[in-house]
Amino acid sequence: MTTDLAAALGVGIPSQLPDLPGCDPAVDRAPRRNAPLSPPERGLALRNALRYFAPDRHPELAPEFAAELAEHGHIYMHRFRPTYPMRMRHPAAYGARSTQAASIMGMIQNNLDPRVAQHPYELVTYGGNGSVFQNWAQYLLTMQYLQRMTDEQTLVLYSGHPLGLFPSHAEAPRVVLTNGMVVPEYTTLDEFDKFNALGVTQYGQMTAGSFMYIGPQGIVHGTTITLLNAGRLYLGTDEDLAGKVFVTSGLGGMSGAQAKAAVIAGAVGVVAEVNPVALRKRHEQGWVQETSDDLDQVLRRIEEARGRGEALSLGYLGNIVDLWERLASDGVHIDLGSDQTSLHNPFGGGYYPAGMSFEAAREAMTADPAGFKEQVHASLRRHVAAVNILSDRGMYFWDYGNAFLVQARDAGADVAGKDAEFRYSSYVEDIMGPICFDYGFGPFRWVCTSCDPEDLAKSDALAAEVIGEQASAAPPEIRRQMLDNKLWIEQADAHDMVVGSQARILYADHAGRRKIAAAFNDAVAAGHISAPIVLGRDHHDVSGTDSPWRETANIRDGSRFLADMAVQNFVGDAMRGATWVSLHNGGGVGWGRVMNGGFGLVLDGSDDAARRAESMLHWDVANGLARRAWARNPGAEFAVGRAMDEDPELTVTLPAHAEDRVVEEALAAAGLDTP
Repeated sequence: MTTDLAAALGVGIPSQLPDLPGCDPAVDRAPRRNAPLSPPERGLALRNALRYFAPDRHPELAPEFAAELAEHGHIYMHRFRPTYPMRMRHPAAYGARSTQAASIMGMIQNNLDPRVAQHPYELVTYGGNGSVFQNWAQYLLTMQYLQRMTDEQTLVLYSGHPLGLFPSHAEAPRVVLTNGMVVPEYTTLDEFDKFNALGVTQYGQMTAGSFMYIGPQGIVHGTTITLLNAGRLYLGTDEDLAGKVFVTSGLGGMSGAQAKAAVIAGAVGVVAEVNPVALRKRHEQGWVQETSDDLDQVLRRIEEARGRGEALSLGYLGNIVDLWERLASDGVHIDLGSDQTSLHNPFGGGYYPAGMSFEAAREAMTADPAGFKEQVHASLRRHVAAVNILSDRGMYFWDYGNAFLVQARDAGADVAGKDAEFRYSSYVEDIMGPICFDYGFGPFRWVCTSCDPEDLAKSDALAAEVIGEQASAAPPEIRRQMLDNKLWIEQADAHDMVVGSQARILYADHAGRRKIAAAFNDAVAAGHISAPIVLGRDHHDVSGTDSPWRETANIRDGSRFLADMAVQNFVGDAMRGATWVSLHNGGGVGWGRVMNGGFGLVLDGSDDAARRAESMLHWDVANGLARRAWARNPGAEFAVGRAMDEDPELTVTLPAHAEDRVVEEALAAAGLDTP
């Protein structure tokens, strides 16, 4: 069956120039990008863009693209933005020869769905600059190639650019993609701005450039786990956070999860957001219950909700620095605090300094980059000063892996620790690392390609059954995690988290992911679930990311700065049956500060899909467990031991532990300073 959509996708880049599409004023637009190009480089950027089109179109397109470069700092090719509704559809709607390829097409469209994406017209899914493609020509070509490809071909993407379809075989990935792979010497923000303006690289974030984003739901389970365990560790709470106040910032693509997570955890969550479009979007979608731009009202509402033990999410339209300073000056007690501004992109729209309006900041970041940088640094110093006051009064604050502490340090803020690098820990250091990642728990996710809520409900029930069986037999070391996850999946539908695709997030472990995948594949085979399911995960996981201030922050053998794990994961997943694989430079903490990778795996009910899922998911978690165990992390040593007991084919090199006395005596005998 050929649908109108399938026919449009088959055209690829049209030979006749389409009319410029209209713009919905409700769609949030990206700020102008910094484009530090010399005159010859501007010419190169234009030539790079024009190579997607026949020469007879260049006289008309060249002035238009040059104007885009001047206005936006990047050539997006807005003329070629499709006019059909951008949303995920059933695989049959795409007219593809390969079901695997059709599933990828749906995931791409979900990443660009205006309900889901942060700046959809600029192909940015989340994080301010987390891009799916660099321009609309790349989208059109990629969708055309996916439609026509067979299961004997592989599509290769370089930072959004479809290099082409290459002969492969049915066991190979259908898509292999990389984002931001730069020779290390040139991995600076200035170099990124230049390369991006030239149209030769992009910042794929994590799940943006790998087609695995599922809206703010993608981080809400992890945020809920973080909040609940912060309460248990530092506030002495048990079941929930009733009567406790959590303050943070950001209601964008990933940070938007914070408000709902606070409510799920039972807390009073106050989230500052400077962008009125972002705040309105999350409020309309039900992720924020109440909004206000009046600090007096915000403080009154905090005390009302605290006193009643009310679970509340309150979005403050204003700057987070103003909120923190008011809380500090008025002596308001705050229990938990964090920050999720996009400080991986501090001078390009990821952080808006106090004392400037939203509109003025957007203009200044490109009109006066040096002045804007100093405004950001001054704001970060104020930001940290207010947080420090509240921390000294008893608030527990953590870095949410967005480079907050790194950028604050660079700004000269008071974040240095006495016995550690920073005064505050990363949430992975104290919570997610030792409680989840070291035991193999991470943000496993799935998407029902049928787009049918009934299929999602059936998948929830299957996953709950698996987790319930695991919880009933769980050893004490992971019983709490299992019970938390069981409660999560049983209540998932009631929390109304779906935005865009019919998807779910669940922190499952090494065995749980494989058991859930097998149950899903059997359900597809039996027709109980009506269409294939796509499995994936956030790159923010046990094995997927090497990031010294986030995912690998609790690896203390000196290897947290190394990227072997993420690269090996990418290669190993491709070898073991992934439908698509991705490897990225950059992620939540910034360009050049993290390597991360991910996968997608289509479960179509076949025996081949079952075999691939078992093999690939085994490696996808075991790789990170082995690395964490070698770093002498106790939880990982325990988890690896269990995994080897369950699978005689698995052999992991485990560490011997040296006694402090032996090390200190040996150093002293050699005339070296002791620790």
